[in-house]
Amino acid sequence: MSSVQRLPVGQLLRDWRKRRHLSQLDLASEAEISSRHLSFLETGRSQPSREMVLRLARHLEVPLRDRNELLVAAGYAPVFKATPLDDPTLQAARKVIDLLLRGHEPYPALAVDRHWNMLSSNRTVPLLLGAVDPSLLKPPVNVLRLTLHPGGLVSRIANLAEWRSHLFARLRRQIDLSSDPVLVDLLQELSSYPAPSQAESPAPETDFGGVAIPFQLSTDQGVLSFITTTSVFGTPVDITLSELAMESFFPADTVTLDTLNQLFKQTQRSGSGDLPML
Repeated sequence: MSSVQRLPVGQLLRDWRKRRHLSQLDLASEAEISSRHLSFLETGRSQPSREMVLRLARHLEVPLRDRNELLVAAGYAPVFKATPLDDPTLQAARKVIDLLLRGHEPYPALAVDRHWNMLSSNRTVPLLLGAVDPSLLKPPVNVLRLTLHPGGLVSRIANLAEWRSHLFARLRRQIDLSSDPVLVDLLQELSSYPAPSQAESPAPETDFGGVAIPFQLSTDQGVLSFITTTSVFGTPVDITLSELAMESFFPADTVTLDTLNQLFKQTQRSGSGDLPML
């Protein structure tokens, strides 16, 4: 049992409230309880009911995994399951993931867990990884490590400085929301990798005017430029699904669009399921 789980439920609730930058009055108003009652819960003068723990956790947007910890700290049994993705009970969810991944081809898409470990990907993703150190491709494959490690994609990212900054900002945001120690260690590891030189060549211009940061990868076909979106399951009640995210890459210019479409057309004409490395 971790030291976090041994903390009183009131202290855990107070920590989550402060992490969300809410005053006692703010949270009490949202949860429709008195600020005095919330104060009593946080100091341990009152013991929350199971329903109250779940209500406050919902308003604090506490991750399901941590809601279980709050329940245990309050003396109640955890209610959220963490079902393996290959379990038969998640077959429907797995079909949705596979449908989204395959349906996004010829553009890259992958599914990751809360620690950025790749759970699945479509056929386009491996095409981008031809020059990557094989050790980085041994499961579990961490997408952030694969991107920024000196043996990973880092030498081929045309806009490395801004993409690295973007990834660090996302990771720090996750840490702010979850305080996940694994993510803290991951950020420390990534920060230890060599930073891009100040003399780095300017990245190719895009048509987004600063409203989106593209991912630009140098290939034999030229620089491929993508914009990314993140999709999550709506209202999940299983920890595994609540922590799963779909990262989808869309072509940001006609060169990228035409290159990927042409690759798949060539494959269809040849009847091969394999695509050439980019």
